[in-house]
Amino acid sequence: MASFVPLTATLMDKHQESPGIFTLHLALNTSTPFNFSFGQFNMLYLFGVGEVAISIMGWQNNLLLHTIRAVGRVTQPLVKLKPGDQLGLRGPFGCGWPLEHIKGKDIVFITAGLGCAPVVAAINHTVENRQHYGRIVILQGVKHHNDLLWQTQYDHWQNTGNCQVLLAASEEYKHRYQWRLGMVTELLDFAEFDAKHCAVLMCGPEIMMLAALKQLAKHQVTDDAVYLSLERNFQCGQASCGHCQLGPFFVCKDGPVFHYPTVKPWLGLSGI
Repeated sequence: MASFVPLTATLMDKHQESPGIFTLHLALNTSTPFNFSFGQFNMLYLFGVGEVAISIMGWQNNLLLHTIRAVGRVTQPLVKLKPGDQLGLRGPFGCGWPLEHIKGKDIVFITAGLGCAPVVAAINHTVENRQHYGRIVILQGVKHHNDLLWQTQYDHWQNTGNCQVLLAASEEYKHRYQWRLGMVTELLDFAEFDAKHCAVLMCGPEIMMLAALKQLAKHQVTDDAVYLSLERNFQCGQASCGHCQLGPFFVCKDGPVFHYPTVKPWLGLSGI
């Protein structure tokens, strides 16, 4: 399905998650089944403006969900669309989370800010298929508790058996229920999982992931247990333009989800 020619999609609904952040509910104008893996992304195209890479948030009631922060030339007009408006869509692109490969293990999700979007569908999948996974631990960090998106989802995950949710706000002025003051990486000290039989799924700012990797090593989590969703400048989605190259890889095609040992030599290097 992925190509240089976009499909058309109709905006069916739009929900504001917080100031400047919206979730678009899209109906694809095609009879061809849309199959995707959790962790992949689409290129959303606004006619006459351009396109932008957006993670697939999920599939609900035959609608495709994308959560967008209105910060750029394409995203700002995208969130101004109204139900019934048309846009283009190319995808899905990239590699998703290895949810089949990590069955039977404890799963640790580490995210920060809007970086949680690439793992939301994967969290829902593991929660809905509890019999296939061990403990589920969800660590989410934001600047202020009001920045947390999808509060009801976190409440649902928290109330699901054998699922631990830990939240941190780096600029909070007082402690609140379920919250800790500090960085998301500090939550690892309170997480309950088997470090020798786990899989870590992590996304968000790269500086956060680098800090989390150091903490994970202190908790004796091996590199082989870690998977990362990386962000780069995706402009084509098909490894043709070269904007997202990381060492020998093209993140849009070989990622965005990588097994950490694969990209470890290039992660965090400037100019790469």
